[in-house]
Amino acid sequence: MKIKKVIIIGAGFGGLASAKELKSVNFDVTVIDKTNHHLFQPLLYQVATAALSPEDIAIPIRAILAKQSNTKVIMDEVMSIDKEKSIIKLKNSEMTFDYLIIATGASHSYFGNEKWEKYAPGLKTLVDALTIRENIISALELAEKETDLVKKKKYLTFVIVGGGPTGVELAGAIAEIAKKTIIKDYKNFQAYDTKIILIEALPKILNTFQESLSKHAQEDLNKMGVDIMLNTKVLDINENGVKLSNGFIETANIIWAAGNVASPIIKTLNIKTDNSLRVFVESDCSIPNYPNIFVIGDVANLKDQNGNILPGIAPVAIQQGKYVGRIIAAETLKENRKPFRYIDKGTMAAIGKANAVAQIKGLKFSGYFAWLMWSFIHIAYLISFRNRFRVMVEWIWYYFTNKHGIRLIIRK
Repeated sequence: MKIKKVIIIGAGFGGLASAKELKSVNFDVTVIDKTNHHLFQPLLYQVATAALSPEDIAIPIRAILAKQSNTKVIMDEVMSIDKEKSIIKLKNSEMTFDYLIIATGASHSYFGNEKWEKYAPGLKTLVDALTIRENIISALELAEKETDLVKKKKYLTFVIVGGGPTGVELAGAIAEIAKKTIIKDYKNFQAYDTKIILIEALPKILNTFQESLSKHAQEDLNKMGVDIMLNTKVLDINENGVKLSNGFIETANIIWAAGNVASPIIKTLNIKTDNSLRVFVESDCSIPNYPNIFVIGDVANLKDQNGNILPGIAPVAIQQGKYVGRIIAAETLKENRKPFRYIDKGTMAAIGKANAVAQIKGLKFSGYFAWLMWSFIHIAYLISFRNRFRVMVEWIWYYFTNKHGIRLIIRK
């Protein structure tokens, strides 16, 4: 009897959840990823702001799946997918499949202005986080030796574009760096010389949160020294700063947190997608007319029971990954598959030290209690005990000392 071949593209939350569901079946499972590690993206901003080290939030994919005898891991890049012939093409080879799970995640979108990336890096990978971290620290170093007040102001102005959870968390973390923690080690400028600006095109930050929580987050960021510009669109970004719909900000520090776009390999499927390249999947997460090809996580456009598009967050990807994994493990026929139903476990965003907002099943939380919830949930979702222990120790150290541990410039 022929052993079925299952290929999973992407070892993020969704891809790994699917792989684990297939650990006991007599299938040939292959997990393909461009990197050799699984990344805990929700804490990526803490690497970017010198609170955590890269190894605190990443773990080798092979280590996670080492005990699954039916699963192998390949570090490679998928270039295209031939859905008719059931073939995926890698850089220098190709593979056939019986089942395919596409869980490639999303990258940052500049809405057609890709040249902005040079001046405003996004935050999706460890490389992105290290780039941002070193840009921040380098700017402080340049300000320390600068005598020209205009140039110094440019180095000490930090602009974050996008008022979603990532933008809010970055703004709060950078404010703590620039106003409280690292700033004390510099002598040529003071905390009041630094400026952190959060730009949002919509009327409020944290647009998916309830109005009261959004307002709470805005007020707390203001208290931390973050200037928030709402209803403000970015028109251009260059080496001098950011051109806005209502002015220009001169700065050497811009971080992009304003949009996402699915992996470009989605285009090779030649099927209908939305403006962010997310695939319009059917209720079982498969693509139309191909019940053996599934798209999950950030690259899937699927609505919940209320008609809202499911957000690109880890709980959605994990639940979809498990759901699809069970379908494949049981080889459930298309007509017998129950529709995917997302169980909403809530949404959270950290604002700064010992402060967060959260909404869970209609309940609203903010402040210290919300931060404790945020901390425990993020620790629980980290994959290995070693990662959980390291992150917990780092947070405890920072909580009591107000000192960031990782402030090295090594890549420039």
